[in-house]
Amino acid sequence: MSDATADLPALPVTFRPGRTRAVLLTAAVVLFVTITAVALLLERLSPAERLSFVVTAALLDSVLLLLARPRIVADESGVTVVNLTRTRRLEWAEILRVNLRTGDPWVFLDLSDGTSLPALGIQPGIAKQRAIADAKALRALAEARSTAEPGT
Repeated sequence: MSDATADLPALPVTFRPGRTRAVLLTAAVVLFVTITAVALLLERLSPAERLSFVVTAALLDSVLLLLARPRIVADESGVTVVNLTRTRRLEWAEILRVNLRTGDPWVFLDLSDGTSLPALGIQPGIAKQRAIADAKALRALAEARSTAEPGT
């Protein structure tokens, strides 16, 4: 094994914004418990009104859970990018470049079809250094596993 491949993370590996996810999941639990408790403690509410509180809490939680969904899963055959509402499977050869430039909200993958795919699983928001390390690891994996000739 060469020095370049010795630094690569073991596959499969999942990249996700851990702190952001923890904040969102904690907020979802607190929000649901608080709104449900308020609905149960207000004595003048009818059962239908109490139910509407709980349903509203569930809808708000679904948005927070959706925001906590993004991840990037790299395995031997390629990468699965899970964003808010879409999932896309890519072969290693399809990824030409992994970009995380200053000011970018997340990683962008330059693809062989000429498009760029946002990959929300690596976000520098709360944990900037972790996002930079994850982007470098994904870039190293893409370069090591790509079948494209260097410089193309």
